[in-house]
Amino acid sequence: MREFFERHVRHNLGLKLVSLLLATGLWLAVARDQVAEVAIEVPIEFHNLPENMEISSETIPRAQIRLRGPERSIHRIRAGDIYAEIDLGAGHPGERTFDLTARQIHQPADLEVVQVVPSQFHIGFDLRSSREVPVQPRVIGTFAAGYALGEITVTPPTITITGPKKHVDAFEAATTDPIDVSGATTRAIFVRHAYASDPLIQVTNPDPVRITVMIQKVPPTGGR
Repeated sequence: MREFFERHVRHNLGLKLVSLLLATGLWLAVARDQVAEVAIEVPIEFHNLPENMEISSETIPRAQIRLRGPERSIHRIRAGDIYAEIDLGAGHPGERTFDLTARQIHQPADLEVVQVVPSQFHIGFDLRSSREVPVQPRVIGTFAAGYALGEITVTPPTITITGPKKHVDAFEAATTDPIDVSGATTRAIFVRHAYASDPLIQVTNPDPVRITVMIQKVPPTGGR
């Protein structure tokens, strides 16, 4: 056994260790350089939108990017490393079609963009507009026997909305969160937020409004 150890293990031990280290390093280098692919869905960023313009499309597309590169780099991808960027430049109202290619994709230098889906997308633009609209309270609930809904006062009675001009012009009234008056028999005051049901319209001042609900007694009918 000792003779076997001396002949096959200790003989040229240094050279064997160097060979082992070189082989291990080569294997690690090859393993690290293995090519891999991954598909990532990312948002499309819009840059240089004119201040007086709004995106009028309700659905904003997302891009699926297929990337190829060293496996170690694929595993290190973090949110924000990959994104699509569209320069709107001199925008104008109306609908526009944009190409989406590897040129619009930002990614780490050692990764290659293999495919972008969709390759084109369509989106609409409109001028930004603002105006005041009335606030419509949403009263729900069951009144106590002999009582009915009376006058409703909203303070302030209007709010300012902002958004694409066509949407703002067509919008009629903001709505409050539900106001439950079940069982009320006198005046009741509620504080609620008013919101715009159109997702492209924003409430300029999101402060809550004050709603005063008058509950009145209904005189009996049909009696003698």
